[in-house]
Amino acid sequence: MSLFTRSRQQSDPAGGGAEPDDDTGGDAVAEEPVGDGTDTAGDAPKETPDVDVAHEATPEETPDATKPGWFGWRRRYPRTARGVSVGTTVLAGALVLFALLVPNQIEKIEFESFVRIPAEGVLLAGLLLTLPPRARRITAVVSGAFLGLITILKFVDMGFYQILARPFDLVLDWILIENGTDFLRETFGRTGQVLAVVGVIVLFIAVLVLTTLAVVRLTNLMTGHRSVAARTTLILGTAWITAMTLGVQIGSVPFATKGNAEFIGNRVDQVQAGLKDARVFRKQAAVDAFAKTPPDQLLTGLRGKDVLFTFIESYGRVAIDDPAMAQQTGAVLKEGTGKLKAAGFESRSGWLQSPVTGAGSWLAHSTFLSGLWIKNQQRYRNLTTSDRMTLTNYFGKTKAWRTVGVVPGVRRAWPEGKYFGLDHIYDSEHLGYHGPYFSWTPVPDQFSMEAFQRLEHGKKDREPIMAEIILASSHNPWSPIAKMIDWEDLGDGSVFHQIKKEGTNPTEVWKDPEKVRTEYRKAIEYSIRSLTEWLERYGDEDTVLVFLGDHQPVPTVTAGDTGKDVPITIVAKDEKVLDRVADWGWTDGLKPAENAPRWGMDKFRDRFMTAYGPQG
Repeated sequence: MSLFTRSRQQSDPAGGGAEPDDDTGGDAVAEEPVGDGTDTAGDAPKETPDVDVAHEATPEETPDATKPGWFGWRRRYPRTARGVSVGTTVLAGALVLFALLVPNQIEKIEFESFVRIPAEGVLLAGLLLTLPPRARRITAVVSGAFLGLITILKFVDMGFYQILARPFDLVLDWILIENGTDFLRETFGRTGQVLAVVGVIVLFIAVLVLTTLAVVRLTNLMTGHRSVAARTTLILGTAWITAMTLGVQIGSVPFATKGNAEFIGNRVDQVQAGLKDARVFRKQAAVDAFAKTPPDQLLTGLRGKDVLFTFIESYGRVAIDDPAMAQQTGAVLKEGTGKLKAAGFESRSGWLQSPVTGAGSWLAHSTFLSGLWIKNQQRYRNLTTSDRMTLTNYFGKTKAWRTVGVVPGVRRAWPEGKYFGLDHIYDSEHLGYHGPYFSWTPVPDQFSMEAFQRLEHGKKDREPIMAEIILASSHNPWSPIAKMIDWEDLGDGSVFHQIKKEGTNPTEVWKDPEKVRTEYRKAIEYSIRSLTEWLERYGDEDTVLVFLGDHQPVPTVTAGDTGKDVPITIVAKDEKVLDRVADWGWTDGLKPAENAPRWGMDKFRDRFMTAYGPQG
């Protein structure tokens, strides 16, 4: 029995049951034999005890049992103090194990994930047991903080997988955090935004601090039971090697894992790729097959036509192929095809692969228009500060069209708009709308199309128009949704106040994934009807409509489908317009066949300009 232990028993009025005040693993620390627990031969002197343990036993310090502790309660209630100590240690172990084993995707979190042996935990334990006291303390703090940072990154990944179906990019995605907070404000109000941001900050700080404290506490516990800890570490290491060699699994997950090492390795590769991406993109952007084409030889097959490129927010393949939506969405597309055909229009449809899924519409728009794969914010910024010509720029270059943008989702300064070469941009403040927002959506699609008719398309004695129109009613969170009304009743949009009151509550809808999927489908149907009814009502021989989805919706709707396909359709009365794309193999009607051609979204610009150029 050590001197420190005898001192405690002599001074403990309760009979030796008090806990050490450092609360780092119980009173077993005081009973550790001097030395490191290894056998010595003959009369060789025993190894000096660890500095930190010896320091705790110095007679200059007041013994634990005589300290007031936490306002003296540890001395008065030694059994309770011991219970708190043991409980805290157990929680520390559980937290460290959770941080080591938790996946970075919510869908992968299951019981089997937390009954595995993490290689990183075994190696760290072995390292801490071999280090001298000062180095051990530093390593424990640094390791705990690093483990906390990894856990925070996993939490961020969970959010990104839920929205974008991909992990967070440490180089390129920081700008998206601001966009995310803006979305919270626009959907749930300023109070909801502030509460969410504060909650996330508090959670992240708590994770960082608690994982650090937990690793330090477990380190002290191991040094207090060095021989037991060494044997346990050896057993776990042997079990890990055996399980890894034999491929032992629990359910669908391996019993031995090195997931954190792989996680960090993937992140290092991601950072390196992100740093190189700008250089790669510059080389790609320098290649433009139409850069030297004279203006009078551009888009000759569309001269005199009004050409409308219309994006339907979140209109993805899931809306057409998913069994839970296919029947209803298919009926709307079939109805639209029939009505347009009766009005003299023909249509062809295919598939494009978007660079994004879940969100990031501007990346899809710029990919479609520029003919480059704009997969991240860095590429988008490089594009919009370059002289790369987009589809809209080329229409403007011909001087044969007035180019306009109808962007009801834009509600503040949009300097990038100048890059796309539009003569005039109508944002949410310039469409004459005086109705309510529908969650994120500032202007209902039907009103946006009517405003385009009033402000541009319906004017007499005008020049041909090329318009980029971005319909936003099918934007997440799809609650509440506007509904179709008589076009004559739209007025200034005030009629939508009552429609919004009758709509669903997004907070309630998002409690149930099936309700989310249902509301998403209804929003897509509304957007399609807004567009096809406008074309039926106002389209003529010189109207050419190209409409497409920008990306698939969030994983809550796609139900795990990671595909990025979106439908695209060309509609025109003039049969010569569709004859030029006859060799594309697209499907007749507004609904593309399952096996219809599928291109990357970046391939459309050049194929379109080729088809409608002199060589087409």
